[in-house]
Amino acid sequence: MMLTSYDPFAATSAAFRALDQLTGRSGTTTARPLAGMPMDAYRVGDNFVAHFDLPGVDPGSIDLSVEGTTLTISAERSVPQIEGAQWQVAERPFGSYTRQLVLGRSLDTDRLEASYHDGVLTVSIPVAEKAKARKITVTRADTPAAVEAHTIEGEQPSVES
Repeated sequence: MMLTSYDPFAATSAAFRALDQLTGRSGTTTARPLAGMPMDAYRVGDNFVAHFDLPGVDPGSIDLSVEGTTLTISAERSVPQIEGAQWQVAERPFGSYTRQLVLGRSLDTDRLEASYHDGVLTVSIPVAEKAKARKITVTRADTPAAVEAHTIEGEQPSVES
């Protein structure tokens, strides 16, 4: 397995949705804190790639750190400060949030790369050289030191091993 995901806000997000359904509200009139960081992850070739949805996040607020095999991603989405605004509806989430992934030891976290485009953070981690598939040459231990050639009447010489 390449990673283990832990999202401490998943239960909170589900609880908000359930509460909205029970009270017959499809949304709220006040913004609530961010509740999670949706992710897609896959392996392509010799790279492990993960995409995280971070809409409206200032790229300067994104922080990635690796400690051992744990990748921690933190980000912040600020509440818009609009002078004189009288908010009618504020449903878009805001605040700081974090997600941690426990990566497999087969990944080379020293060569991790990250980019942010159109609200999506992409993290690419190459598979470590020592973990890549490789071909092993097998030698015969019982190979004779000399090869003898025999001729049988009417046939070409053959080699036996």
